[in-house]
Amino acid sequence: MKVFSKEQIYEGDKITAERQQISSTDLMERAGTQIFNWMHMRMQGAQVPIHIFCGIGNNGGDGLVLARHLITHGYNVNTYVINCSDKRSKDFLINYDKIKNVTKNWPTLLSCTEDFPEIQSEDIIVDAVFGIGLNRPIDEWVKALFMHFKATKAFTLSIDIPSGLYPDKPIKDEDAVVWAGFTLSFASPKLVFFLPETAKYTVQWEVLDIGLDQEFLFTAVTDVELIGKHEVLPNYIPRDKFSHKGQLGHSLIIGGSYGKIGAVTLASRATLSVGAGLVSAYVPKCGYIPLQTSFPEAMVITDIDEEKITQIKLDITPTVIGLGMGAGVDKKTIDAFEEFLKDNKVPMVIDADGINILSKNKVLLELLPSQTILTPHPKELERLIGNWKDDFDKLEKTKAFAKKHDIIIVIKGANTIIVFDNKLYVNTTGNPGLSTAGSGDVLTGIITGLISQGYNPLVATIFGVYLHGKSADIAVENYGYQSLIASHIIDYLGAAYLDLFKQPEQPQVEEVDSDPKENK
Repeated sequence: MKVFSKEQIYEGDKITAERQQISSTDLMERAGTQIFNWMHMRMQGAQVPIHIFCGIGNNGGDGLVLARHLITHGYNVNTYVINCSDKRSKDFLINYDKIKNVTKNWPTLLSCTEDFPEIQSEDIIVDAVFGIGLNRPIDEWVKALFMHFKATKAFTLSIDIPSGLYPDKPIKDEDAVVWAGFTLSFASPKLVFFLPETAKYTVQWEVLDIGLDQEFLFTAVTDVELIGKHEVLPNYIPRDKFSHKGQLGHSLIIGGSYGKIGAVTLASRATLSVGAGLVSAYVPKCGYIPLQTSFPEAMVITDIDEEKITQIKLDITPTVIGLGMGAGVDKKTIDAFEEFLKDNKVPMVIDADGINILSKNKVLLELLPSQTILTPHPKELERLIGNWKDDFDKLEKTKAFAKKHDIIIVIKGANTIIVFDNKLYVNTTGNPGLSTAGSGDVLTGIITGLISQGYNPLVATIFGVYLHGKSADIAVENYGYQSLIASHIIDYLGAAYLDLFKQPEQPQVEEVDSDPKENK
């Protein structure tokens, strides 16, 4: 799914109005009607008090359309206008007049000096105060109103974006943002729904189709894409009936040190479990018996040193290499990695201590093959690119770093973000159960195993992150968040593959129609 920028959404609105020969007021009617349909399907006429707070711009106009439909369908609605300025949008004024024609209970105009309306915890708040166009700090009274929303503990539904939240920059005051239980977003979700510092402002979100021009939606190129089943399925390579292990690649996992052979074992198991034909593990001598006994499917090559990697000499030609997990940062290990990188031309996935070695010796970055994949956790990323001020600064610095070195960077987190060539790919699978030792080693193995089978590095990374999270989502149904361990992720990879081909059940929805041309 494409994640459109603020500017692209405005452009889409304009193109839609021109090509469909409708007015901006008609498009607002569509948006408000879709929000009504969403609420009506769930409430089915329930007489819970609904408090709709409207700004005086287009987001407020959407709220007025919603209020009108709710009123005409018999709901218990209280409508308020945040009347702190005289700069009302044209479409807001049109819908302000329309709502006065369907009820004697006109919207209450709230000046920025009045007390707040009384709201009970069982009520519903609809936030239609500010949209994506907000470009300035909000007034103190409005900030206090948002804090009042939160204090009531009432369910809060935001229209398009929680008011006070910017779609393209960080916020400075968390009290100046609506904390929404649900956000109904037009055209696409907003990037801020997935970033650690701003995701908390909406517990859930859903995209509403408001009929934007299909050609625009299809052809517009975005800097951000949301990755789910529909995005990865077209890239799936089915297994041929006559295929054999030699056609599915030979993966090499390099890592481990005394007491940390488990990291290599997990990565190797994941590599083979995701579909690689062969996997070899290169480890210190101390890893030979643990690997041979715990994972007999792997072939094992050992270093001359008992406890750490001191040289990497191979008599095989691997298809792809996963490197770094559990390796440590001993001087001899760093030297061995440097010598190996000087001659290596094979695609690579680098994790853990491999990243730490690169952070300490950034000249080694110039030795990496094109589109090498780095999979850092937040602290490893900080060592690599330096400190950042906020999530947007982090993304910009990561994009610049990845672009400079022609690499792919996986920013691991609740919504893992893949960065390559100035573009972001935001993953939607995964859960807090992944916060466990070894899950990163499994991810490295999964991506390595996909490259082994012929997936190009970017596709392998996107697909691998998706499968990693989906496997955990399926496993957590049996284990819960606390008891999920890295091995379970490997065990459920087959279920994650099978899930790609399951068709979701489609709910039957009865909607209220809105023909924009009838509103002219």
